[in-house]
Order: sequence, then C-alpha cells, then structure tokens
Amino acid sequence: MAETRNLAGRTLFVTGATRGIGLAIAVRAARDGANVAFIGKTDTPHPKLPGTIHDAARMIESAGGRALPIACDLRDEAAVEAAVAATVARFGGIDILVNNASAISLTGTLDTPAKRFDLMMGVNARGTYVASRACLPHLLAAAQAGRNPHALTLAPPPTLDPKWYRGHVAYTLAKVGMSLVTLGMAEEFREQGVAFNGLWPRTVIATAAVAMIPGAAAAQDRMRKPEIVADAAHAIVTRDARTCTGRFLIDEDVLREEDVADFDRYAVKPGLALLPDLFLG
Repeated sequence: MAETRNLAGRTLFVTGATRGIGLAIAVRAARDGANVAFIGKTDTPHPKLPGTIHDAARMIESAGGRALPIACDLRDEAAVEAAVAATVARFGGIDILVNNASAISLTGTLDTPAKRFDLMMGVNARGTYVASRACLPHLLAAAQAGRNPHALTLAPPPTLDPKWYRGHVAYTLAKVGMSLVTLGMAEEFREQGVAFNGLWPRTVIATAAVAMIPGAAAAQDRMRKPEIVADAAHAIVTRDARTCTGRFLIDEDVLREEDVADFDRYAVKPGLALLPDLFLG
C-alpha cells in the first residue's frame, strides 16, 4: 500500500468544496498533486458566505493540484451527471468521491417547514445517493484498474438514539440518510473493491456554515479547524479499499491510528475545552 498513501495523479470528485471541510479536503489532496473536480453553487460572490468555486480552484492549484470547478446544484441529477462526465473528459476517470455537501438547520419540527425539510433531504441523503450513483461506473473501472477507489461521506455513525432526533428531527434524518446510503453501498460494492466509509468530527469544526448557526460564532475558539478532517480523510482514502470499507470513523481516532499525537495544531485556540460535535457521546 506504500504507493497508494499518496494521491499524486489520482482524481477526486468532491461535492461542496467551495469552502470549509470540503475545500480543506480538496487542498490536502492537491498537495499530493491530485486532480480535483468539485461542484458548488457559489459561482459569484455570496452575500453571507466567503469564497466562490473559482476562488477554491485557485487555492487547489496553488497547493499543487489541478482543479475543475463546476457550478452545480447537487439536487439536479442531470447536472450532477454532466459534472461527472466533464470530470472524466478532463481527467480520464474518477478514483475518489467525497460526499461532503450538506444543508443544516438545527430546528425543531414546528420551526422546520416542509420546504426546509426537502432542502436537507435533497442535498444530504438524496445528494449522496445521486453523486454516488453517478460516480460508481468510474469507481468500478478504477477498481478493475487497481487504483484503490474510495467513496467517503461526511456523515455520522448511524444511530437510533432518540436524543439525537428530539431537537432536530429533519436534520438528523437527512444526515443519518447519508450514513445509511454509505452503509448500504459499502456492502453492495464490497466484492467489486470500491470502499464506502463515513467520517465525522469529534469536535465542532469552525466553518462559515457553522458560524451562521445562532450562537455558534461566539463559541468558535472552542472548535477545531477543518484541516483535522482533511488529514483524516486523506488517511482513509489512501488505505486499502478492499479492507477499509463499511466503517464510520471519527477524525481524531483515524489520526491516532496514523500516530498523530499533536492535536493542538488543529485547535482554533489551543488549551480551551473543545465542543463535542453532534451524534457523539
């Protein structure tokens, strides 16, 4: 596996890499010399969120990779399929899929109209299914070519614990939907050599999306940076796809397995007690 612990020459397709965790994963792969195609909705500056897909592409290329930014709504199946086709036309295939895009609303039932429920289900659960289905023919081809294909989803370990549903039924359904897509496809494509795994952070990650949650910005000093998830993702997708599949991994645990001991470098402000993320504990 020594030669596959590096992503040089590999092609990633990332959903939602305009900013935050998705961008950090893309930049980490680019440092190896990877090709990174990614989809996002922010083609022009957003009034509330920093960066566009073009800004992200420049960061990926500055890190040493080749970038293909594609303006695309993950809820549009035809647009996703066209984005996958454009990636294959540009780079010759797809070796790694990262299902990162996600919509969040930590609201109770009476404060979550059906339109917002549909948005979260459409981006999270359905989006993971659509992107995975579109990429699978190319991931299967990568398996036949011995290129160690992975699909990695930013989703928590599946849970039926009611405490995680009580406060935000719609969001939990949408996130656990991503987990179940991952669980099912891991088993469906295990024998063909395509890995499907979930990854979730031990602590809250400081991103622009999280900062928009009421009260979250004030607690940012007690969060970690997106780079911890990016380093964990890199470690997972460079493991053997035939033996590392169907797992729901936590970023800190993955890095400890990689002999990482210094976690202060990932903290927004080292020394402060960290906020645990949802769905853990």
